[in-house]
Amino acid sequence: MVAKANITVAIEPGLLKKARAVAARRGQSVSALLADELRELVEDEARYASARRRALSLFEHPLPLGGAPLRREALHERRRVR
Repeated sequence: MVAKANITVAIEPGLLKKARAVAARRGQSVSALLADELRELVEDEARYASARRRALSLFEHPLPLGGAPLRREALHERRRVR
């Protein structure tokens, strides 16, 4: 069994009443409901951080797309339109 720590949470009475109803519909205690939601929040944050690191690494090592780099003159060349 995983060790658990007790915490105190201060919430509005109306929110607690609704949380108890949600927990009851799910067959859980409010404590279990909060633990599940916090676990999901922490996992989402970890997945986001991992995805962000992968995305930022693409800036450091971009994917090869082929082709040659364009010269400045070619980028700014203007052709007369008649």
